[in-house]
Amino acid sequence: MKMIDIILEKRYGRELTDEQIAFFVKGVTDGSIPDYQVSSLLMAIVLNGMSEREMTTLTIEMSRSGDVNDLSFLEGIAVDKHSTGGVGDKVTPLLLPLLATYGIQSVKLSGRGLGYTGGTVDKFESIEGFECEIARKRFPELIKNTGMVISGQTPDLAPADKILYSLRDVTGTVDSIPLIASSIMSKKIAGGAKALVLDVTCGFGAFMKEESRARELSAAMIRIGEGAGIKTRAVVTDMDQPLGRNVGNTLEMQEVYDTLCGKGSKDVQIVVVELAFQLVRLAGKGMDLDDNELRIDLLKRLTDGRALEEYRKLIRSQGGVINEDGSPQYVDYPFDAMHINAPEDGYITNVRANLIGRASCTLGAGRFEKSDKIDFGAGVILCVKKGDKVKKGDTLCALCQGEKNPLPDADERLYSAFDLASKAFEIGPNPPKEKDPVIAVLPKKPFGVK
Repeated sequence: MKMIDIILEKRYGRELTDEQIAFFVKGVTDGSIPDYQVSSLLMAIVLNGMSEREMTTLTIEMSRSGDVNDLSFLEGIAVDKHSTGGVGDKVTPLLLPLLATYGIQSVKLSGRGLGYTGGTVDKFESIEGFECEIARKRFPELIKNTGMVISGQTPDLAPADKILYSLRDVTGTVDSIPLIASSIMSKKIAGGAKALVLDVTCGFGAFMKEESRARELSAAMIRIGEGAGIKTRAVVTDMDQPLGRNVGNTLEMQEVYDTLCGKGSKDVQIVVVELAFQLVRLAGKGMDLDDNELRIDLLKRLTDGRALEEYRKLIRSQGGVINEDGSPQYVDYPFDAMHINAPEDGYITNVRANLIGRASCTLGAGRFEKSDKIDFGAGVILCVKKGDKVKKGDTLCALCQGEKNPLPDADERLYSAFDLASKAFEIGPNPPKEKDPVIAVLPKKPFGVK
């Protein structure tokens, strides 16, 4: 088999065989296929697409390119959740303890942030002492103690994806549904879960800007998941504006704690409850409750202290420090450095998530390059959200830096962030149309229907 023949097949729009795809993935992983030929096939896929069978085969071969997690030690079905990325996305720290109140055990493998969407590992590492680099041999012990593990992804998991993604990033081949879907799902399959809920964000602050594209990606990943024997559902969520009110590492984890204490933002509660609902149903729990009753019960558990207690167990189990008042102790705390005020009276018609995310990243809450240093206390606090009425001079948001160790060019960053965040707020004379944070759930068929 020759790589040039595989490239030509896809160049002329023909389907690749399972054997050709397996040959390609093996050559990517062991380095026997040169980068220029890999890039050529990637571009052919972008231009001509892939069939459902091709996507599924590519994904499964990528998932087998390295280690595959064995989660047989979990009680019940192994569940997982994945987000396609967003601004202010603090769902995972809320979802895991909420699931634990139903006895659902979960191993969550997450990454660090690159760009303005942030990373779950960075957020957890803003808690003093919290250890995210957990050896897999420790997973059963931690699961036995708390029912939860949060850990960084290992390079041994779907290594073909890492190689392909780095090439896609520099060859203009990122924006392809088959390549995006196979990238995400290969890691999920290798992660070992048997039930998966995908949080597919769409809007200004998401990779998928249009709802139609978010639905297309969701459908592709569902087909791949089902083809690989994983119960898969997708929840399309709004990311035109940031989720919640805090964007940053310590800031978002503070909002997590507030949410678990019953003081969270409504949009955060809605998204978390819907994702939890899907996972609870997939895990076969809460079967004595109808759908409405289960959602009510989930919101109650999220806010009445039960999920909070599980959250504290998770933090302690991985070395995190809890203060005497029960709140986590953080590596650094936000210092309110500058405010942005409303230039006129009116209604907030939009808070562009991408600009708020870039402002937060500029302040030091994220990385533009992998080597960038994080300021854990940095970020943005939103004082208003879409639909709020404001008067001229009202505070729209606060820009924060860390108290302990602001970055060397902190002042320059602050003014650059000010320029970005100022453009994020759009004000009009009339209130905007209200938009539900949960846009769609796919597939539409109810649970229990074959």
